[in-house]
Amino acid sequence: MARKEYTYRGKSIEQLKAMDIKEFTELLPARQRRSLLRGFSEDQKILLLKIKKAKDGKFKKNIRTHCRDMIVIPEMIGVMIYIHNGKAFVPVDLLPDTLGFYLGELAMTRSRVAHSSPGIGASKSSAGSSKK
Repeated sequence: MARKEYTYRGKSIEQLKAMDIKEFTELLPARQRRSLLRGFSEDQKILLLKIKKAKDGKFKKNIRTHCRDMIVIPEMIGVMIYIHNGKAFVPVDLLPDTLGFYLGELAMTRSRVAHSSPGIGASKSSAGSSKK
């Protein structure tokens, strides 16, 4: 069975990459559109420069960023980015499905809490069951 080509709001990835940023913002939801129309911050510009260099093969190191408020745009597709979640850098592969997401949405800051069984003396019933 042939795999269906990914489209974002009726546009293929090649069409999206050919668009300039103003045309792409028209396809985004309101919050992301307003954010991109304000322009990129200095951190976001540095991140885009690193991504461009990595695609050209001039940037050999992993791309690591604290810039969680960056929106995934078409020129970022196909790149592995390490996003800081407050404790460590989480590897995220930017696929076409992530278009329009903030980078912070892709690197979760909270982990699942796994409690073990209670220790001796943790409850009244376990106080008399100490093994000596």
